[in-house]
Amino acid sequence: MNIKNKRDYFLPLILTFAVIAFDQLTKWLIITSIAPWSVGASFFGDFIRIVCVYNTGAAFSLGSGLSSVMRFIVMACIPACFIAGICVVYFKSEFPRLQRWFLSGVIGGGISNLLDRFFRAEGVVDFIDVKFFGLFGLERWPTFNVADSAIVICGAGLFIALFIQEWKGKSKTPAASKDGE
Repeated sequence: MNIKNKRDYFLPLILTFAVIAFDQLTKWLIITSIAPWSVGASFFGDFIRIVCVYNTGAAFSLGSGLSSVMRFIVMACIPACFIAGICVVYFKSEFPRLQRWFLSGVIGGGISNLLDRFFRAEGVVDFIDVKFFGLFGLERWPTFNVADSAIVICGAGLFIALFIQEWKGKSKTPAASKDGE
């Protein structure tokens, strides 16, 4: 592996560490400055609120009603294995540079939320609360954090990049001739 390839492999990991650091810093600021289950600030009326809530489940609080042992297995151990798998794919597969950056953001968000699951008895700290105007029956979107944002944004970017790569690959494939030659 030459220097350029090493840089392409390891430089995107800066995003992994940046997401972890920024997410954990913002969570620390929230739990030290806002009482649990309360609103700390509102912007644009009540369109965006900064709150302090704890999520013992997964996205949208799914699984929060499970027993503590099942919740640990489903919400911590399985995602930890999934993130480990993504890390293996990251280092064992050939991805273009942009896709590696997207994978790094997903890994960072996943690791940061896992840190909460393993080290915060209360659960994952969520603090961004956005009004959703009753769409899909939700007055407010489920509260989220920086790690969740990184996972969604980078996951969507990765999906789009893979789709474009696949589409470009198919468009470069020579078309079969009309008379079957």
